Amino acid sequence: NFNTDQLVGIEINYINWSYFYMKICVLVKQVPNEDAVIKIAPDGNGIIEDNLTFCTNEPDTYTLEEALQMKEKYTESEVVVCTLGKNSASQILKEALAKGADRAILINDDTKYNDALSAAKVIANVLSKESFDLILSGLQSDDDGHGQIGLLLAELLDMTHASLVVGTEIIDKKIRVKKELENGWFQWAEMELPASISIQSGLNKPRYASLKGIMGAKRKPIDNIERSQIEITDADNVKMENVYLPEKSKETHYIEGDTDEIVTEIIKVLKDDIKAI
Repeated sequence: NFNTDQLVGIEINYINWSYFYMKICVLVKQVPNEDAVIKIAPDGNGIIEDNLTFCTNEPDTYTLEEALQMKEKYTESEVVVCTLGKNSASQILKEALAKGADRAILINDDTKYNDALSAAKVIANVLSKESFDLILSGLQSDDDGHGQIGLLLAELLDMTHASLVVGTEIIDKKIRVKKELENGWFQWAEMELPASISIQSGLNKPRYASLKGIMGAKRKPIDNIERSQIEITDADNVKMENVYLPEKSKETHYIEGDTDEIVTEIIKVLKDDIKAI
């Protein structure tokens, strides 16, 4: 029952967050299947990839799922998957598109980077040409296990960063993250966007691609960027000297004494040597 005069000066603060737009990049990596038999190359500088089966790095599947859940909440957002690798790595991009990502970027590069910084410089050069609000990466890869790409991209692209993230919230165009600390402790932190976030495995339950998603993925674009198009001269400065399988060895240690002495010694071995307790 308000008249026109009474409505003057009223401010409407309602925000429809479903129309909040975010441009999200998800980094994925192609790695050997966990059941694959790894053989060292004769020159000792790598592994033999013939007849190896490859798959998406498992920690990256949780990262993609987190991005897709964000898109479901903020429906106007865009999810872009990106990988650095050989042309065969396009397969994991197609899988991500089938799950719901909007488009993909393949940085087509046969180089086996021996350090995370060199790889991060190549990726950052490509991502810098797009204004991403969020870059999400798995905590580490199952092959190299450096666990540094997310942090390095944050530095190279001037973004805020958080690692070991087990929860995310978008609040007032900022991101609030739950970080895993030592001894079962957690910490919530609020950060400005844009941000680079390293996701901890187990954060969510990754989805499977639906038949509709698989069919729809064929119509989604994959940008193929050749390494020769990227002007970086100081990448790949680390040389791999030797790759080898750890030597297996065993040692039998006899514990003598009375019952109390034996128990004390066993506890000491389990605690100090084996680190089992």
